[in-house]
Amino acid sequence: MTEEVMKLKQWVQESSRIVFFGGAGVSTESSIPDFRSTDGLYNQEYDYPPETILSHTFYRRRPEEFFRFYRNKMLFPGAKQNKAHLALAKLEQAGKLKAVVTQNIDGLHQLAGSRAVYELHGSVLRNYCEECGAFYGLEAILNSSGIPKCSCGGRIKPDVVLYEEGLDSEILQNSIAHIRNADLLIVGGTSLTVYPAAGLIDYYRGKKLVLINRDATPRDGMADLVIRESIGGVLEAACEDIGTI
Repeated sequence: MTEEVMKLKQWVQESSRIVFFGGAGVSTESSIPDFRSTDGLYNQEYDYPPETILSHTFYRRRPEEFFRFYRNKMLFPGAKQNKAHLALAKLEQAGKLKAVVTQNIDGLHQLAGSRAVYELHGSVLRNYCEECGAFYGLEAILNSSGIPKCSCGGRIKPDVVLYEEGLDSEILQNSIAHIRNADLLIVGGTSLTVYPAAGLIDYYRGKKLVLINRDATPRDGMADLVIRESIGGVLEAACEDIGTI
């Protein structure tokens, strides 16, 4: 165990109001590709850039192409929770972790057992009819072709935040409140370049800001501890002696 991981382990043991803020790198160990790495989604070739396809405008103007891309590149129904997800669920069960604030839309935190999860960008597991509001699970998208339709004839929209769309105000405010009140903020698997989500760490007022990411981020200089290791391995090691309540 490295000196940095030992320091994080000590801080975890000393803290009682931990908040975790994570991004795509949390789920790469579940074989879900991230977006901005060398082999990530945004560096692959498509007729349109992923940022364009995943925009509100593109969704409205070219829905068939949107859903073709969405099914092929955004849905991973066979993905399983990894060490990072399980360690965070363990921390919550021990009464130490008060919230997971995530930019991910895969639902793996909940699958691992976390309950206090704030999904800034929504979830692929939730889908709604734009006409009547009927709820649909992931299967409604997976098992459809073309534009998924409700029994009423309306279009079914994934409950994910597209480019040009705003974040849910209640989820955002709850996330800010938890981060502001945290005595340990662990930030992991995120490039901290996507706003407004990346700006949330500015609300932290404590002196135990930990950044776990394989690449440098624009916020490394403000962190109290930077760890360049596997996020799953780091969190598993840092939480190994934590019991449940």
